[in-house]
Amino acid sequence: MHEMSICESLVSIIEDQAVAQSFSRVNLVRLEIGALAGVEVEALRFSFDVVTRNGIADGAKLDVIELPVTGWCMPCAKAVEVKERYDACPDCGSYQIQITGGEELRIKEMEVD
Repeated sequence: MHEMSICESLVSIIEDQAVAQSFSRVNLVRLEIGALAGVEVEALRFSFDVVTRNGIADGAKLDVIELPVTGWCMPCAKAVEVKERYDACPDCGSYQIQITGGEELRIKEMEVD
C-alpha cells in the first residue's frame, strides 16, 4: 500500500512547513490527485488518519480534488478530456494525444492555526 508512504511524505512536508511558517496546528489538507496518479483515494484517507495521529495534523480533514485526464489532440489541435492514457480523441478518434494532465499529486492548500 503505497498510500501509507505518500501520507508519511505529506506529514514530513507539513512538519517542515510548520517550522518554516510558524504554525502549530493543521485543520485541513487539500490535495489535487490526477486520475493517472495511481492513488486509491479511500486508502489514502485511511492512511492519512493513521499517519497523522498524535501529530500536528491529528484530526485534520483531508479534502481530495480528483482531476481528470487531459491531453492535446494533435490532429484536432485542441485540448480534450479522455478516460485513460491511451484512449482515442473523443472528437476525431485519433490516438495522437499528448497527455497534459491527470498525473498530479500535490498539496493545493492547507488551513492552519
